[in-house]
Amino acid sequence: GDPNNYLTYFKRGMVYLALGKAKNAISDLDRVLELKPDFSAARISRGNVHLKQANYDLAQLDFYNVLTTDPHNVEANELIKKIEPAKEKRRNAEYYYEHNHYPTAIQYISEVIELSPWDSRLYDFRAELHLLNGDELSAISDIKSTTKLQSDSVDRYYKLSKLLYNAGQATEALKSIRECLKLDPDHKVDAEVALENKNYAECIECANKVLKNELDTPNIIYESKRILCSCYSNNEQYSEAISTCTEALTINDDPNIYCDRAEAYLQSEMYDDAIRDYKSALELDSQFERAKEGLKKAENIQKQSERRDYYKILEVKKSATKKEITKAYRKMAQKWHPDNYQNDEKMKKIAEKKFIDIAAAKEG
Repeated sequence: GDPNNYLTYFKRGMVYLALGKAKNAISDLDRVLELKPDFSAARISRGNVHLKQANYDLAQLDFYNVLTTDPHNVEANELIKKIEPAKEKRRNAEYYYEHNHYPTAIQYISEVIELSPWDSRLYDFRAELHLLNGDELSAISDIKSTTKLQSDSVDRYYKLSKLLYNAGQATEALKSIRECLKLDPDHKVDAEVALENKNYAECIECANKVLKNELDTPNIIYESKRILCSCYSNNEQYSEAISTCTEALTINDDPNIYCDRAEAYLQSEMYDDAIRDYKSALELDSQFERAKEGLKKAENIQKQSERRDYYKILEVKKSATKKEITKAYRKMAQKWHPDNYQNDEKMKKIAEKKFIDIAAAKEG
């Protein structure tokens, strides 16, 4: 198109404005006003961008320019009226901040942000107020907003990573650190990423490193144990999985952790424990599909194992006929009848257990 066609720049500037791309919108509107200084719509639009960025003096200048030639312009009059109250609210926020009245300061600066949502400095200020007021999650939300407005801010990404880490969101913290340091994607990933990628040995190594260095952030300790529980179970280290899952569950009841421990119990042939854990998961979330499927699987495996054990107890092959099973039962029942061990209390107890198993095997 024609590089001197102001309407082309204006239309594109409006698109940028709608997308929230302030820098591009300003650039196009500057060009429009170079080509056509009396184009009021462009000047009002540029003033509006300045207003959203909290550049109140520049906004005021644009609106005044329009009103000198068109004093009854409704939009310019409405927008210019908002500037002084916004400045006053910003001053009030600073005053209450200096006098340690953080909730009031937050209230004032939030009203300014409603008018000027494209100024990262306002979010920085409110994030600091939230931290001083003991509200880390709100501070995290505000710093995330600043990184969207200004994606090249190393300091903000670093601050965000520290807050996320303290809040127990280690994976999110790692993403912020990656943004901050522009790390290579192949850089050593943390335990959560290793778990997602099924690198269980690496996951275990990373999570253990975190636990070794982390002594006083409960959320991180819990997250590390939760991850370790899953990684140990997937890595077929079942006794370690059971132990770590149990530690994680003492901190927080989580249906996924119950399922991870149940899987470890299942692989260790501790069927009653596995079934109990799947049921515990379903008590927490009755619609949890993983627990439903796990419970069904555990009950089936338990039944199959009992059948297999019956053949073993009676010392017959799996292909044995009913007649052979009955014969074997009589022989084993005679051998292990508790009356045969009246003079040996220890052997009598063993015999009692064997006799019960043999009777159950015949029924099975």
